[in-house]
Amino acid sequence: MTVPPKVHLLDLNGPAHIFYEACEYGAEIDLHYVSVLDTPNTRSAAGLSFTDLTFFRDFKLTARDLVFVPGIYFPLLSDSKFLMECNPFFQWLRDQYKAGTSICSICTGSFLLAEAGILNGKSCTTHWKRFSSFTTRYPHLVLKRNRLFVVDSNIYTSAGISSGIDLALFLLEERFGKKLAADVAKEAVVYFRRSPEDPQLSVFLSHRDHLEDRIHRAQEYILKHISIPFIIPDIADEVNMSERNLTRLFKKTTGITIRNYVEKLRAERARQLLNQHHKMEYVAAACGLKTTARLRALLHRNQ
Repeated sequence: MTVPPKVHLLDLNGPAHIFYEACEYGAEIDLHYVSVLDTPNTRSAAGLSFTDLTFFRDFKLTARDLVFVPGIYFPLLSDSKFLMECNPFFQWLRDQYKAGTSICSICTGSFLLAEAGILNGKSCTTHWKRFSSFTTRYPHLVLKRNRLFVVDSNIYTSAGISSGIDLALFLLEERFGKKLAADVAKEAVVYFRRSPEDPQLSVFLSHRDHLEDRIHRAQEYILKHISIPFIIPDIADEVNMSERNLTRLFKKTTGITIRNYVEKLRAERARQLLNQHHKMEYVAAACGLKTTARLRALLHRNQ
């Protein structure tokens, strides 16, 4: 795990904790925390300091190894002095990449990979908020928008923050199998493991940026009961509103009708379960649908 100045803590600690839990389950993993600059100490963006870091020059890696480059305080990426100080690290990163080491970025760590030149000819992603900056700065690179993470050969780039946890679980499954990854996910209380095909901005989080408590309660009810058939009057009873007022306020508050919202939730849940290789019959039942034909129609409408 590399630790650049003003690192975002969850970008670093999320994957680190997943690998720590994997070690507890018996996986043979050696974790090292490596300074990007020629100093054993650095401070995170949140103010927490790291000391006694190992120097990157102490490591010559192989195809069995992983390097994680987390995101950092964004304005620092435009600091020419900082980028110049990173040149020895960039050269080291290029050398490890040529040796077959898997290079993984979290959030704006993709900017550091781009500066090092190892994204040339590769598909990649970054945090959705930085798409415009990334394409302006690196117009020759292939940016995949709204992807949780992108895998291209031995380069893994992810969207940021919690997606680093998803990427770490994905890598565990690649290297140690599904059971270990599932055990670690359960230990870390990560209920929905996500794949590269999943969007950064999930419908489970969309349409929730409002302050209307009754509609939040309605959305919670819908999510809790997504696996059973229900009708709008059930939701209205839950939030003590008439069906007419609920449907009007829901559309006004979220910008989407209740029926469309339920359908989008079910479609995304279905894709998650199918990506985990569950059978169609199981997925249909888990999404409150009576037949696999209805499931196929749902997925077709929500491609």
